Amino acid sequence: MSTAIYDTWHRDTAREAAMEEAHRPLWRHFIQSVPEADLSTRDVLDFGCNRGGFLRLLHALKPFRHGLGVDIAADSIRAAQALAGVAPVEFAVATDLAPWRNRFDLAFSYEVIYLLPDLAAHAAGIHAALRPGGVYYAVTGCHTASPLWPAWRELIGGTTNAPVQDRSPEDYAAGFEAAGFDVAVRRFGYDGFVPAGKDRRYYPTLMDALAYPAEHKLLFRCARRGAP
Repeated sequence: MSTAIYDTWHRDTAREAAMEEAHRPLWRHFIQSVPEADLSTRDVLDFGCNRGGFLRLLHALKPFRHGLGVDIAADSIRAAQALAGVAPVEFAVATDLAPWRNRFDLAFSYEVIYLLPDLAAHAAGIHAALRPGGVYYAVTGCHTASPLWPAWRELIGGTTNAPVQDRSPEDYAAGFEAAGFDVAVRRFGYDGFVPAGKDRRYYPTLMDALAYPAEHKLLFRCARRGAP
C-alpha cells in the first residue's frame, strides 16, 4: 500500500473545507442507506477521512462507541483533530492499518478507493482491521462504467495530489472478494436536491449532475468472512 503523505488531498488547499460542505448531503444519504441502525456498541473506521466530517456526522446520526479516521493528508488530519469536539473519535495520518488489527466492527470510505494504487493491499488491510462479521461500506462513482469517467480521469488527476486509477465495478468487487469478503453492491441512489450550479467541467448538463449520484455512484457492502 502506498505510504506517500500529502498536506491536503486538493492541490488548492482552500477547496478542502468546500469539499466537506458539498459532500455532507451525500454523506447523510450514505449513513441512512446503511442498514445498521444502533452503533452504540460498535467501533468504526473511516478510511480516507479528510477533515473528519463524515465521522462527526455519523456520530450525530448514529452514535457509535469509538471512531478512528485515517488519511494520508497531514494538514487535513490536523484539521480533523481540531474539529473533533466531544465525539469519541481520534485521527491518524496512516495508510497501513496493521496497528488496528481486529479493532473495528464497521468501516467506511467515501470516494477513496479509486485513488488507491494497490486495491488488493487495501482490501487485505481492511479485512484484517475488521472483527469477524465486520462490514466495510465503500462508495465510489469513479469507475470505467461511468459515462463521465473519461473526462473525470483527467480533471481529477489535474487537481489532486493522489494518483487516479482506472477500475471497473467488477475490478472492485473481485479485489474485495479475493481478500476474503462477501461482496454485494447497489446503486448509491441519491435522490435529494442537486445544486443547479454544479461545476460544468464535471457535469456538462444538469441531467449529468442528477444521474451521477443516483445511478453511476456505487455502494459496495463487503462482509468479512473467515476466522481472525
